[in-house]
Amino acid sequence: MRIRMPGNVARSLVAVSLAALGAAGLATGASAAPAAGSAGHYGEKAISRGAVHVATTAGSRNTLSVRSSGTQGVVSPTPQVYLVFWGSQWSSDPAGVAPDLQKMFQGLYGSADTWGTILSQYCEGVASGTTNCGTKGTHVTHPAASPLAGVWFDNAAAAPSSATTAQIAAEAANAASHFGNTTQAPNLNAQYVVVSATGTHPDNFPNSNFCAWHDKTSSSYGTLAYTNLPYVPDLGAGACTTLTDGRLLSGIESTETHEYAETVTDFWPSVGWNGRNGEIGDECENLDAYVPLSTGTFDLQGLWSNQANACVTKG
Repeated sequence: MRIRMPGNVARSLVAVSLAALGAAGLATGASAAPAAGSAGHYGEKAISRGAVHVATTAGSRNTLSVRSSGTQGVVSPTPQVYLVFWGSQWSSDPAGVAPDLQKMFQGLYGSADTWGTILSQYCEGVASGTTNCGTKGTHVTHPAASPLAGVWFDNAAAAPSSATTAQIAAEAANAASHFGNTTQAPNLNAQYVVVSATGTHPDNFPNSNFCAWHDKTSSSYGTLAYTNLPYVPDLGAGACTTLTDGRLLSGIESTETHEYAETVTDFWPSVGWNGRNGEIGDECENLDAYVPLSTGTFDLQGLWSNQANACVTKG
């Protein structure tokens, strides 16, 4: 599901964001944002500044249910993240995104990570429509070690300045090859986060009014789960987060934790866990919190918990 702001709010925020990019001398692209749902991406986090979403706590409205009785592709039972810093443009990283994302994922495991434990209540291999796995099915396992399985700076050539969805998906397949994940088996848990460099506009970012999205693609290595993660700090502090203290990296941390959790719980969308308001992160875009991990403190977006019947930042 594609989640967007009310039209008047979205238009005003995009105008502000584009003006800021123009002032910084960055190309913005001119095509208009497509209608919601037209591109078929999932878990699309809308560009926002400050708390703009109404809090969601009504269980009957927001409870997630599994959309398939499948035993694979529904969730990612043992999550593995591959960060792909795409293009020679990564010679410039003014906000320090690359080291920050690596540190964040290096800390998302074990007893110090109480945010990631929210995901363990969700499972696959249960009847479609299930809302409480209990002891049934194959649950998402809370990582005992960092889920960061690989990092690739694919910098032999420049990435497209305005990559299409097909080009982003192809880069995910390139990453699967690079990391040696050339059959379906390892790709049942691998998610490829294609991170674009400053000044680039993957899938018409930011004109299309998203912070990021995740999806699946068919490849010669099987079905792959991947995320399109633009250089969110190009929008300035306060975009893509509800925190307003001016920290530049908060927006991309919040955005990527939104997409990471949604990929884990709706691995090949949309056969996984969804509710009336979307996936596990879509339901809770109103909630951000600074959460301490063993590697530092990061802006982690709240997630919907069926067990708590609320948006939470710890399990």
